[in-house]
Amino acid sequence: MERTAGDGTGGRTDGTESGPDDPARLAIDADGLRLVYGDGTVAVEDVCFSVPEGEFFGFLGPNGAGKTTTIKVFATLLSPTGGTVRVNGFDVRDASRKVRESIGYMAQETSIDPELTARENIQFACEAYGVPRGDRDDRIDELLDLVDLAAEADKRAEEFSGGMKKRLDAATALVHEPPLVFLDEPTTGLDPKARNRLWDYFRAINDRGTTIFLTTQYLEEADQLCDRLAVIANGEIVAEGSPTDLKRRVGGDVLEIDLDGGRDARERAAAVAREFGGFDDATVETTADGIGVTAGTARQHGTDLLVRLRDEGLTVTGFNVRAPTLDDVFLAITGDHVDGLDEASGPATVAAGEADR
Repeated sequence: MERTAGDGTGGRTDGTESGPDDPARLAIDADGLRLVYGDGTVAVEDVCFSVPEGEFFGFLGPNGAGKTTTIKVFATLLSPTGGTVRVNGFDVRDASRKVRESIGYMAQETSIDPELTARENIQFACEAYGVPRGDRDDRIDELLDLVDLAAEADKRAEEFSGGMKKRLDAATALVHEPPLVFLDEPTTGLDPKARNRLWDYFRAINDRGTTIFLTTQYLEEADQLCDRLAVIANGEIVAEGSPTDLKRRVGGDVLEIDLDGGRDARERAAAVAREFGGFDDATVETTADGIGVTAGTARQHGTDLLVRLRDEGLTVTGFNVRAPTLDDVFLAITGDHVDGLDEASGPATVAAGEADR
């Protein structure tokens, strides 16, 4: 697979260039990464991409796609079968200790001790990462403020909600001020309010110049947070770019039409839509409630299609036109939706009655 990288700025705001021509400025550089488990299962195959310093990079894919395997290779928890991987300039095989010293890693399961207070958990992390004793108290207070746990600093973690535990876990991953932090599905299982608070925290540390590598199942999370992202499916990278650039690949807006009549009505409607002359290069699919049509002229000619469907004796119960989502990107690229991914609250849709305003 051809190796790809960002636009050279890597999400930085200081104008400093960084990119694939300057390997020392890359936080991650993977070339032909391959990992095969002992039973012969190929977990990832020919994964090639790079992440410039300072970028907020998202790694998106369904369960079992290879996200966690890849991040564990980057964090030196798994050794690659083939290819080369450099993290912060260090080879993950030859300089694994240097890699671990230069990264923070927030796993899916929190690593905090529930019997320790928030302050004690961060203190323990400071000791583990070798933060100088004279710097620890200030660093602990700074992190407690950053993750909004200063008022709960002396409470045991077992008293915390799921969101508070996640924020504390994130703080422990940052005690040594690593230039690169791996976040492996950090908001899975959290309610929207707790998720949004973590988003604010992640944005804050990225604004400070920290490179973030985020794996997630939430499409909205990737859309809202990431400068650039890669989509992995079946162990291979199938798309890469900024969320906006990837959605441009879809080639238009999405017209969603709800119908009465079950499967037969949906299939008839899909056939009518495919033969409809008002759309150029349209993609038509059946959905649980009707059909979806992706086309560049969906807004201009959507109502014309509704008239055609009614002329064919089909009962339309509702429709809307919306901008494409990352799930639409996956559909356009692979011909299937990303099973296992959560659209969350996604981009706002345009009501059918407002489609031509």
